[in-house]
Amino acid sequence: MCLAVPGKVMEIEERDGTRMATVDFGGVVKDVCLEYLPDLKVGEYTIVHVGFALQRLDEESALQSLALFQNLGLLEEEFGDPWEQAAGAAAAPAPDDEGRGPAQPRTAKEARR
Repeated sequence: MCLAVPGKVMEIEERDGTRMATVDFGGVVKDVCLEYLPDLKVGEYTIVHVGFALQRLDEESALQSLALFQNLGLLEEEFGDPWEQAAGAAAAPAPDDEGRGPAQPRTAKEARR
C-alpha cells in the first residue's frame, strides 16, 4: 500500500536544479522533491507521496497522523523498520572478491570441503 505520509522538513537544498528536502517521518528520514511546493520552509510539515511533497500541513495534524500511522503499523509497512534494516545490512555476508554475493565455492572440490 502506498500512503501519503506527513513529515517534517529538516533541510532544504538544490540538487542539479531541483529543490530537495530531507524530511523526517517520525524517525525515518528520506529525501523528498519540493518542486510542487517551492515555498516550503525548514520546520514545516508536508504530506509526501512517492517522494514528492504535495501539500503543506499544520504540525498538530501531522503529529496526529504520524501517531495513528505508527499505532496501525503503517509506517513500518511503508518504510520498513529502520533498526531491522540496519541490523540486516550489518549481518549480511560480504560478497566474495568476484562479486558473486556471499562467498560461493568456485569449484566442485571447494564445495565438498
